[in-house]
Amino acid sequence: MKDHAPRPDQLDRCRACDSDNLLLFLPMGDHPPANMFVRPEDRDAPQPAFPLNTQACLDCGMIQVADQIPDGFFTHYLYVPSGARTMHGHFEGLARVLTDLAQGGLIVDVGCNDGLMLSFANRMGGRTLGIDPAANLVANAAANGVEVHVAYFGPETAAAVRAQRGPAQVISTTNTLNHIGDLHGFMEGVRTLLSDDGWFVVEVPWGRDILLTNQFDNVYHEHMSEMSLMSLVRLAEATGMAVVDVTRLTVHGGSMRVFMRKAQAAQAPSAEVTAMLEAEREAGMQGAEAFADFAQRVEDIRDRLVWMLADLKASGARIAGYGAAAKGNTLLNYFGIGPETLDYLVDRNPLKQGTLSPGVLIPIHGPEKIEEQRPDYLLVLAWNFFDEIRDQLRDYEAAGGKFIVPLPYPRIVGGGEG
Repeated sequence: MKDHAPRPDQLDRCRACDSDNLLLFLPMGDHPPANMFVRPEDRDAPQPAFPLNTQACLDCGMIQVADQIPDGFFTHYLYVPSGARTMHGHFEGLARVLTDLAQGGLIVDVGCNDGLMLSFANRMGGRTLGIDPAANLVANAAANGVEVHVAYFGPETAAAVRAQRGPAQVISTTNTLNHIGDLHGFMEGVRTLLSDDGWFVVEVPWGRDILLTNQFDNVYHEHMSEMSLMSLVRLAEATGMAVVDVTRLTVHGGSMRVFMRKAQAAQAPSAEVTAMLEAEREAGMQGAEAFADFAQRVEDIRDRLVWMLADLKASGARIAGYGAAAKGNTLLNYFGIGPETLDYLVDRNPLKQGTLSPGVLIPIHGPEKIEEQRPDYLLVLAWNFFDEIRDQLRDYEAAGGKFIVPLPYPRIVGGGEG
């Protein structure tokens, strides 16, 4: 990673709506980047860590943290969606939506990662192009039959791609917009590349569900913004776009698929847009009280989970963690849970196996480690895929293994409990 000048550890204006009505409601201290896994030989080397101060915009309801990550961080990235079976079905469904909207026009997926979604679109006859800065994933995408333009996305990249390939009929981005520091610059890129009658489709976790189900772990440096629908409406309005429709999704603990068009081509917002905006108002996303209550619940969860793990450990239980997910690294570091409590983590992603988790330095192995060592309990850090994980570990549970699911509140599942 490149060195960089110190950056402010708090925002003074909202990234989406430019309001200065920001509330610091959950300062979590210094954290390493959640996807900065450590090689064993670097165990004793200092790890970069940056303040993780969670703020809310009380005008549009967006949850956000300051941009602390050094430039160039995403040129080598270790998260890939292909490891979760759930994401295969999800992205196949999204690809069908996008190819229907494109009607034979170009589909550009920004933050295409290993190309999983676009590979489905290709099989459906779509014309596709991925854009992603992670050069290490290009080979994975190529293996999926996906062409990738390796670059960060913005106005310059958009202009270059348009010159080469013509305008895009559909631009999509899934769980990428929440990684972007300059949202207005990103949207300028979208307007540059998108055809006048095209569609911009965004998938991100829904801020209201994050608030109501205690998903503090969705906040980490790479996730600079956790969006409300209102924040996307305001962002669109400020950049010559308009939100016209939205679909609620269950993936990642509750997400939304938001459809935007250039303002001059936009129809009136759908009834679902109106309903979800009202749901955000009812949840109190434009008031300080809801966020103060959220912060208190997070502290209660920390006390309960740390006590539960300490009690189990004192009784002689063997405990490991399932999922070296970025969100899990937020939880482990904020709650102070390390190798004194969890013997190891397992993860299906081979890019993470053989490394140590950021900050607390828990060794990471493949899932076969569970069969070899049979822990009594698995702390499910990738809790958003718990149903899939539980199904994969039927034999473990049948042999008496139990799961600890930390959110929305810590509970034990398996062995007649949960």
